[in-house]
Amino acid sequence: MQRLYFLIPDRETTTDIVNELNVMGLTKDHLHVLGKDWQPLEKEGVPVATLIQTSDVVNAAKRGAIVGALLGLVLGVIAHFVLLDTNIVWMAIGVAIFGALFGVWASTMVGVSVRDIKVSKFNKAIKRGAMLLIIDVPDEREEAFRTAIESHHPEVVIEKVSPQERKQHVDEGH
Repeated sequence: MQRLYFLIPDRETTTDIVNELNVMGLTKDHLHVLGKDWQPLEKEGVPVATLIQTSDVVNAAKRGAIVGALLGLVLGVIAHFVLLDTNIVWMAIGVAIFGALFGVWASTMVGVSVRDIKVSKFNKAIKRGAMLLIIDVPDEREEAFRTAIESHHPEVVIEKVSPQERKQHVDEGH
């Protein structure tokens, strides 16, 4: 799946694009809107973007699980040698699982406060009244969706997260 970000100048155009995307086969589960004046769109059935779409919570949770599990594994091995009468396998696995769960929890607490890299890029436009439509499309159909919207609505800015942006975002600790 690819996540595309459509910066749309007004609510009416957003409604038109949502209707076009529905005709092309996207369901409401794949569409999420963010903007100052989103309430009328929600009444029309367009789902509002949640923390999962607008923050780094999912990536933070993944990183927390990995780092927590690795630290837990190391601490489990150290605990085995300190306590001496424990089974090293069960001690390492148990503390690794605890570390992964704790890492997910702690990272999620931080991740909810960090904006998604594309959402933060469009913050100024959103504050001025533009709408940000976030859609999840199958990789093989990305170009078809992009072409259809660009041909009908040339005023819309369409972007996706590039590999360089994703790497930069992770390297910055977000």
